[in-house]
Amino acid sequence: MKNTYLTSHFPLFSIFLFSTSFSLYAESWIVSQLIYFGLYEGMMDFFSEGGIKLTLLFLLLLLFFMIFSALKLISDTNIQLSLLFFSKDVEGNDLQRIRSGSWIFLIASALSLLVTNHLLLIVGLFIGAVFIYFVFFLYKVSESMTIMGMIGMVFFHMLFWFTFILTVAYALMKLYNSFIASLPF
Repeated sequence: MKNTYLTSHFPLFSIFLFSTSFSLYAESWIVSQLIYFGLYEGMMDFFSEGGIKLTLLFLLLLLFFMIFSALKLISDTNIQLSLLFFSKDVEGNDLQRIRSGSWIFLIASALSLLVTNHLLLIVGLFIGAVFIYFVFFLYKVSESMTIMGMIGMVFFHMLFWFTFILTVAYALMKLYNSFIASLPF
């Protein structure tokens, strides 16, 4: 069966599986912190242990799902914008060629479920999938680009993601510093 839409649901599955992996890790970490600070026993007066864990898992899954969905939307827009600027393809054939790269994220996200107790391995799988997909993307679109277009595309993506990560880190640092400064010591 050769249908261009056969793998169209893979990004949704990948987002869900990565979200589940990060949520399971975060849920166990939060529960351990609640136990360490002595808050977990008090919460048990209002919820059952399963209720606390299930509610926490649901909320974390929703949070990570929203984060990964937003990253996917930003990434797709960035890819299409870079193709607009640097590719000689005007018919959208490059988009058809890179669609099969969703297998990379699906495999990495399925593997991440096996290592839910190790945050660095989950993050490593995610970053590895991003890097492998980027190389796959460059390979697939290389035939419709010049050398200068390829260099421009690489720098475009690197600059965009560097700026994005730096901006988010700066905003988080400002928020953290304002929170610390507002504490009454």
